[in-house]
Amino acid sequence: MKTCPDAYHCPVEATIDIVGGKHKVLILWHLSKHGVLRFGELQRLMPQATPKMLTQQLRELEADGMLHRELYHQVPPKTEYSLTERGRSFTPVLNAMCEWGGSVLEEMGAEAGRKVVRKD
Repeated sequence: MKTCPDAYHCPVEATIDIVGGKHKVLILWHLSKHGVLRFGELQRLMPQATPKMLTQQLRELEADGMLHRELYHQVPPKTEYSLTERGRSFTPVLNAMCEWGGSVLEEMGAEAGRKVVRKD
C-alpha cells in the first residue's frame, strides 16, 4: 500500500492496491470463514496458489494491516494467520462479493440450461 493517502486518485484505487493480488481476496475469504488458519490449511483450501505466491500474498496482506501472523517457536515451527480489525472490516465486502457471484453463477446456469438442445 502506498504510504501517502494523496497518492491515490480515489478510494477504489486504495482498495484495489490492498486486496488486488491474485489470491488475496480468497485468503481473506477463508480467514473470515475459519477464523485462524495455518499455512498448510490455506494451501489445501487454495490448491491453485503455489507456496511461493501464497507466502508473498500473505506477507503483503500482513504489511497492509489486513491479517495477523502468529509464529510459534517450536519444533516443527507453527504459523497461524487471522484477520486484524481492518481485515474483519472487509468482511461485508466479501459477503457482498459472494452474494453477487452466486447470482451470476445462477444466471449462467439458467442460460446454459436454455442453450441445451434436446432431441426427444
